[in-house]
Amino acid sequence: MKKNKISKNWINKQRRDIYVRKSKIDGYRSRAVYKLIEIDEKFKIFKNSISVVDLGGSPGSWSQYSAKKIKNGNILSIDLKPMEKIENIKQIIGNFLEPKVQRKILEYFGVQHINKGKVDVVISDMSENTTGNKNLDSISSGELCKEALIFASHVLKKNGHFVSKIFMGSSFNEIISTARFYFKETKVFKPLASRKDSKESFIICKNLR
Repeated sequence: MKKNKISKNWINKQRRDIYVRKSKIDGYRSRAVYKLIEIDEKFKIFKNSISVVDLGGSPGSWSQYSAKKIKNGNILSIDLKPMEKIENIKQIIGNFLEPKVQRKILEYFGVQHINKGKVDVVISDMSENTTGNKNLDSISSGELCKEALIFASHVLKKNGHFVSKIFMGSSFNEIISTARFYFKETKVFKPLASRKDSKESFIICKNLR
């Protein structure tokens, strides 16, 4: 009974959500795209002819926007789940933390060894599945963001950019400190498209040292 009530509340919230309605009109696969659009407009992340890795890409709205925004780009989407094909997007199904998946990523961009970056931008809208335990969820999501940050530091070119979802929690300050170690510029930004009751923000890291 409780589960049905939660599901009904979620459906009602989706119906009222202006970004859900807008995504259907604009042809995007999820409302999450408007967070990336705000970030790009404010921080100027994308330009033409760049290479992008989209971590946790499914269902694909961030990859859709990247492909639309970047002319002559080279965009790779990675996720545990397959998604419907997007024109000009290469997909890898797997966990980006696994060595065999990382080898596929490097091979796609023509890199022989990790730490020989050829990627201009790494973006990540990943988050762990929630357990209901807020402290545990915060820790696991923080670890995921930190792993994405370290991965980005290995595959990005000098002066490359990294954008990731980040949650307020016990690992927040550690992630910010790590980001400042790797990047010349680090900002935290909460887009208007993020729901007010969500603890998510986004870390924007520019110009890899």
